[in-house]
Amino acid sequence: MLSRSSFTSLVVGVFAVYVAHTCWVMYGIVYTRPCPAAADGAAGGCVWPYLSRRPKLQLSVYTTTRSSIGAESNIDLVLNVEDFDIESKFERTVNVSVPKKTRNNGTLYAFVFLHHAGILPWHDSKQVHVVSPLTTYMVPKPEEINLLTGESATQQIEAEKQTNALDEPVSHWRSRLTLNVMVEDFVFDGSSLPADVHRYMKMVQLGKTVHYLPILFIDQLSNRVKDLMVINRSTTELPLTVSYDKISLGKLRFWIHMQDAVYSLQQFGFSEKDADEVKGIFVDTNLYFLALTFFVAAFHLLFDFLAFKNDISFWKKKRSMIGMSTKAVLWRCFSTVVIFLFLLDEQTSLLVLIPAGIGAVIELWKVKKALKMTIRWQGLRPKFQFGAYNDSEKKTEEYDAQAMKYLSYLLYPLCIGGAGYSLLNVKYKSWYSWLINSFVNGVYAFGFLFMLPQLFVNYKMKSVAHLPWKAFTYKAFNTFIDDIFAFIITMPTSHRLACFRDDVVFLVYLYQRWLYPVDKSRVNEYGESYEEKSKKKSS
Repeated sequence: MLSRSSFTSLVVGVFAVYVAHTCWVMYGIVYTRPCPAAADGAAGGCVWPYLSRRPKLQLSVYTTTRSSIGAESNIDLVLNVEDFDIESKFERTVNVSVPKKTRNNGTLYAFVFLHHAGILPWHDSKQVHVVSPLTTYMVPKPEEINLLTGESATQQIEAEKQTNALDEPVSHWRSRLTLNVMVEDFVFDGSSLPADVHRYMKMVQLGKTVHYLPILFIDQLSNRVKDLMVINRSTTELPLTVSYDKISLGKLRFWIHMQDAVYSLQQFGFSEKDADEVKGIFVDTNLYFLALTFFVAAFHLLFDFLAFKNDISFWKKKRSMIGMSTKAVLWRCFSTVVIFLFLLDEQTSLLVLIPAGIGAVIELWKVKKALKMTIRWQGLRPKFQFGAYNDSEKKTEEYDAQAMKYLSYLLYPLCIGGAGYSLLNVKYKSWYSWLINSFVNGVYAFGFLFMLPQLFVNYKMKSVAHLPWKAFTYKAFNTFIDDIFAFIITMPTSHRLACFRDDVVFLVYLYQRWLYPVDKSRVNEYGESYEEKSKKKSS
């Protein structure tokens, strides 16, 4: 059986291999090997860019309720850019007529054509086109009301609520359409075309050489939930912002892989909002910051695992609560569960929700250990039994109760006052939402005060040897990483501020560790002292 140190080394080794493999894969995506014959001017086996001929192009955007078109019937031209310059970016907003079928939860498609100027797309054999739905289905965001007066933020939603009483998904309008054209004069090797780009390429034979037509690409990652608009039956026109920018081959291949990854997440059950959080990581940051985000996320995952592992190992072997604040353990459990319920109520990204859920389960288990609780089943009815504390543990409990006594004079009025203020001035979806928000605001705003009993116990005992410092260290690393993630991943503002609050708490613990050096005669986190271990070895 592997020891703890060898298991940790194995995990770190697997992590290093994973990071190295991911870097190699990313290099393979960004770098594409050009056709070797192109350097000698030979055409054999190479696929040449049609854009190198500098054709005069035109961009046309049509809308229709059908997913395929064969002629110009039953389609509407919404944008026509003559003398289209592939090097110049632009952004234009047009009004799109919404057909009756689309207003009744139907789908509307956008057909984007890049073709020769002065020729209709379906008469041009060298045209390229892409198709994208302009609508998507999603459950509307619940309306927030004042729980005392019943006033809503938008009164007109009340009528719509009658048709959506069961929270059924309805059609939403995608108000943005982002287009890209790969502008590099890159010569591909016909025998080893990248599979990701190949499906976007259209080949033509011109004389003795094979050319690929302009690679037109729709950036689906730019379709964000914040840009969606509910389509109701009275809507006849909706705005559509069409933006264009050129794109390099490396970024195009990377973007294709990221879009495929987001699509895979949705196939595995991720909602539109969950996928939107992932999109935000890619769209709202540049590529260099994105690379930093990857390494930060990888190390966050590693430290999360090591912190959970050492925390569980510490509490699994814990036999004594000497020096440990039971009130702090109970509060940490309560606050973790409340934060998880709050994030669940706010429909936060799974990237934040899943670790919070795992942490809540671990905290519940730690409470069971701290209270020396055993559960015995009598049929289907559980029976709880609590163990007794020794004299040293009772002394710790006295310090703990003393700290909580003074703390309650400050904490409870603040929490109750904050809950009353929010009930009068803030709108919520339900009474449950208000209750969870009141709890979590108390946790975020004043939760760090519940760290004070443990600090007080440390001060009274003049020792920090009883604390799980390995787990603390890994959690500290993650706390500083969370500071970076606070600006990347969408999360409630209160949760973002709590990330910075935790930095201060850890610095206080570090100060106490420096202030109270290790006394080898005192017990450690496993209820043993260094001198006791030496006696056991000598005997």
